[in-house]
Amino acid sequence: MMIGTIANTCTILAGSVLGSILKRGIKEKYQTCLYNAMGLAALGIGINAITSNMADSQYPVLFIVSLAIGSLAGTILDLDGRFHGLMGRFGKSELAKGLSTGILLYCIGSLSILGPIQSALYGDNTYLFTNATLDFVTSTVLASTYGIGMAFAAPVLFCWQGSIYLGASFLQTFLTDALMGEITIVGGFLIAASGLSILNVKDMKTLNMLPSLLIPILFFLFV
Repeated sequence: MMIGTIANTCTILAGSVLGSILKRGIKEKYQTCLYNAMGLAALGIGINAITSNMADSQYPVLFIVSLAIGSLAGTILDLDGRFHGLMGRFGKSELAKGLSTGILLYCIGSLSILGPIQSALYGDNTYLFTNATLDFVTSTVLASTYGIGMAFAAPVLFCWQGSIYLGASFLQTFLTDALMGEITIVGGFLIAASGLSILNVKDMKTLNMLPSLLIPILFFLFV
């Protein structure tokens, strides 16, 4: 059973509920403070992911190609516009920024990717329980800023980790340290871009950049 993934999903739901309760008692100026804090946190996490892995990259220009091709593909598909339009129907256009940031933080990381593999092959849920603890804190802060809508990220995480869990035997040999490093670099840029959007420095339309994460995978499949 996917005990670790279920636990991780539940902590995001619990954190979202707790954060939304806290949000009701927070004045507008304090909510603005939280927006800035989350923007800076996302920017810092993204930069750390980039700098920690770029020196070990075997293909120094792959992240540039990935961001360029992926962003172009996402823009053609208008992923950001479609998602914001969907959120706008429910009067939650601002929530789109929080959800895109939350999904990236929850899903793009070694614990969230390697955790389901460890769980499926060895019954070891240590990575996932650790990730669940981190995600509880993150989801609480995000929900205190963006509201209960952040709970929509929970089923996304469940499907993401569930897919990895089911394909663990294949992914164990495919997800090499080199590939994980390239994915983390690209993911770092996307998380940093989310931070810039939250801080209103520039609307990076991060969702249009999501296909960038597929380019390193396709590259390694062919190479």
